[in-house]
Amino acid sequence: MQPLSTRTEHFTDSVIRRMTRVSAKYGAINLSQGYPDFNPPSAILDHLAEVSHENFHQYSITWGAQNFREALAEKQSRLMGRQIDPNTEIVTTCGSTEAMMAAMMTVANPGDKVIVFSPFYENYGADTILSGAEPIYVPLHPPLFNFNVVELEAAFRQHPKALILCNPSNPCGKVFTRAELELIADMAEKYDTYVITDEVYEHIVYAPYQHTYFATLPGMWQRTISCSSLSKTYSITSWRLGYTIAPPEITDRIKKVHDFLTVGAAAPLQEAVIPGLRFGQEYYNDLLATYTRKRDLFVEGLDAIGLQHTVPQGAYYILMDISEFGFDSDLEFCEVLARDVGVGAVPGSSFFREPVNHLIRFHFAKRDETLCAALNRLETIRKKIPARK
Repeated sequence: MQPLSTRTEHFTDSVIRRMTRVSAKYGAINLSQGYPDFNPPSAILDHLAEVSHENFHQYSITWGAQNFREALAEKQSRLMGRQIDPNTEIVTTCGSTEAMMAAMMTVANPGDKVIVFSPFYENYGADTILSGAEPIYVPLHPPLFNFNVVELEAAFRQHPKALILCNPSNPCGKVFTRAELELIADMAEKYDTYVITDEVYEHIVYAPYQHTYFATLPGMWQRTISCSSLSKTYSITSWRLGYTIAPPEITDRIKKVHDFLTVGAAAPLQEAVIPGLRFGQEYYNDLLATYTRKRDLFVEGLDAIGLQHTVPQGAYYILMDISEFGFDSDLEFCEVLARDVGVGAVPGSSFFREPVNHLIRFHFAKRDETLCAALNRLETIRKKIPARK
């Protein structure tokens, strides 16, 4: 028989999702895959119940139901400071995962190069390869995960077609400053490069840091595809509602790619989430206050145990340093952690292009009692996982 695709021969399954299965296998508290264990807002759930008995069970318009796109445009226009056209500048996708894939396939030709900051959400490398493009990895340097301007421009000198910008960043929680974004914008203009943003954590940015939409920078609207989803903002990760926002000429192409990738996102869920899109600023203030408290609770708990870790500027992830335990493989450590301590994490090596094996990722999008239970188990970590010589 003929060989299968060479594009996918070196793919593994998602390590993040694999660690959820490992957590389930050992009955561990799952702090690996980033989804909440608490309910979405009641206004959304109540509307979902109503929608289930109404006529929303067939295909909506391929690129998104009209009233969903109008509500989304109203929300994002307010946040981004420009009037977004729901008909010509928005495509509703099956989660931000599809949004990123559709954006990449819209922009990149086989053989093109795409800049990816490292560490990165694991899909970005796969998206690039599936598009036939070649990733150029630019390191973000700890502890603050800042980029080196010389290294970044060296990547731009290879004349990439696009740069992927996750802001706030998963897994390291970095929030790019306006000055950093302006440097990226200057290079994107100089080297004629598109920028594909992943902004799913746009509402989870801790003081004193602030989120800046890349598309709002001078001259960047025309070369930016803004990707996001409603998963994290409204705690509905399984609903798979994402979107792209881009100029009409780019959006027109994304519509065609999206149509043949997935046809359309779930019509009942698009309708059900509309009350959430119309929440006032108080909701987003409360959301940030909730995650700020959870971050502080988890950080202080790790500090009390004496475990070294990052403190995120945004999103809801923490990278913990496991150097003291002497493991050569962070994947093995995470398996042992789930089995013997009862807490699930993601090996950091799945996010880095560089040979990083001393970090693991926890998330804290859990009820306070879940986080406390995880911390109680982590108190036993040195007893249950003795350091290797």
